[in-house]
Amino acid sequence: MAEALMKKFYGQRAYVQSAGVKNDMEVDGFSIAVCAELGIELSRHRSRSFEEMQDQGDDLGQYDLIIALSPASQRAALELTKTYHLEVEYWPIIDPTAIGEGREAKLAAYRQARDQIRDRMITRFGPPRQD
Repeated sequence: MAEALMKKFYGQRAYVQSAGVKNDMEVDGFSIAVCAELGIELSRHRSRSFEEMQDQGDDLGQYDLIIALSPASQRAALELTKTYHLEVEYWPIIDPTAIGEGREAKLAAYRQARDQIRDRMITRFGPPRQD
């Protein structure tokens, strides 16, 4: 979700790659639905792990910043900074997967997470581009 928001808001101003602690993180329907509300297509998105990125030839040393959205991703990112000079920021975002009973409550939790990410991006990187 964060990568898609970043690309929507800032376009080509920065190269963005979504990575997770695990590479089996398929995007769920709730994330797809709340991003679609902002005109963001997320159904074909898939997060890769840091390990998978390296295996596919990504030079992690070429990145300037890792934004971790969970304690587990923060730990993995800090482990990477032992060998790469990368800045790591931790943005504590709620985990919407464990919140709410029923579709509307789940959607509300996912919207809250989406909006937390959006607000942190705007604070960190400035107003979104105007198309």
